[in-house]
Amino acid sequence: MSVINRLKSLPRGHKIALGLLNAAMAVLIMMPTEPAVASRDRPVLPPSQPVRDTRQPLELDVEDGPVIDDHRPVRELLVKVRRGDTLSSIFARQGLPSALLHEISQLGAHAESLQKIHPGERLTFSFDQKGRFAGLSYPLDAARTLDIRQSGAELRSRIISVTLEHRIQYAQASVSSNFWGAGVSAGLSPGQIMSLAAMFAWDLDFGLDIRAGDRFAVLYEQRYKDGILVDTGHILAAEFINQGKIYRAVRHDDGNYYSPEGRAMRKSFLRAPVNFSHISSNFNPRRLHPVTGQVKPHRGIDYAARTGTPVVAAGSGVVVESGYNRFNGNYVVIRHDRTYLTKYLHLHQRRVKKGEKVKQEQQIGTVGATGRVTGPHLHYEFLVNGVHKDPKSVDLPQAAFLSRGELDRFRPKADKLLAQLSKVSEVMLANH
Repeated sequence: MSVINRLKSLPRGHKIALGLLNAAMAVLIMMPTEPAVASRDRPVLPPSQPVRDTRQPLELDVEDGPVIDDHRPVRELLVKVRRGDTLSSIFARQGLPSALLHEISQLGAHAESLQKIHPGERLTFSFDQKGRFAGLSYPLDAARTLDIRQSGAELRSRIISVTLEHRIQYAQASVSSNFWGAGVSAGLSPGQIMSLAAMFAWDLDFGLDIRAGDRFAVLYEQRYKDGILVDTGHILAAEFINQGKIYRAVRHDDGNYYSPEGRAMRKSFLRAPVNFSHISSNFNPRRLHPVTGQVKPHRGIDYAARTGTPVVAAGSGVVVESGYNRFNGNYVVIRHDRTYLTKYLHLHQRRVKKGEKVKQEQQIGTVGATGRVTGPHLHYEFLVNGVHKDPKSVDLPQAAFLSRGELDRFRPKADKLLAQLSKVSEVMLANH
């Protein structure tokens, strides 16, 4: 029987199934294969070579992901500078190579500050996740920090500055027993007390002139960072009432202090060239010598002080003598100009040589007991045109005034600060 006759003899349901199967096979035969699609997009490569997809990826608007930096600081170490420390010794303690220290020293002016570290200061070292050096921070002052960072194979340095909030504070006190105690009771720091004394040192002898009942008041600056006190600044204005006489001083932009009229508080000469405990012998033309018992003029003042106490030049000038003899012991003589000359006798040590130029307040020696003396003290003489004068009462040269232009800049600020000082003083006294 032929195939066609056999198909005709099949039941009707079988015939329908065979028809559907044939139709499906025809559709599959007509569908394109993957190689056919590839042939339309690119040349067909020989079967021995793999097919590479060269289609370009879609361009998407996405943010760059974080760049992984092996030198990112992951650990910080705070190091406090010890007495006798150098940057080299600190690096050695942290196991840092000397080559790194050399690189830092080549950073120029920024690195110079690291050569002047002081005990108590702090350095912050940063290290990456592999323990390698990543950076160093060193506070220069309350507002500025030196920041050194490892950037790849290079070191980079910068100064990070922040803006500090400035506030003006007030302090006042009356002297009961001594000036230092009054300063402490007013809440002033030792540095502020010394600054206040230095401010008026050319007009007042703080070893002799201060009396119970004397009063002082100061306006000074404090600096805050994020609301936290980080530094106490300069005294801006001050008033000292000594035995009823009023002295006032205001700080100018040049860093010096002037009277309200613009006269410099710094005079040509200090009243006393040493911090002394007491005067053991005053200026006296007919004094009995303590060793010989004979009447012999005492042409200076003897300031009693401990051996080793610094002695400073009362004024700027040139050392015309620096030597030793059996009467004066170690001595120094300074000529300040054609009119004024000062002498410093019985020194323990001399710190200057003949012909050397010295500045006012420069240390020239230390208190001692050399020569014909009964105990450690400084014998100080003051000569005007070759004539001995009492250092306590001699009329000293007048200080210079600010120039007209500087005075015009100074006066408005001075008037404002002194008015503020007077107002607060009146309120404090009224509430006392």
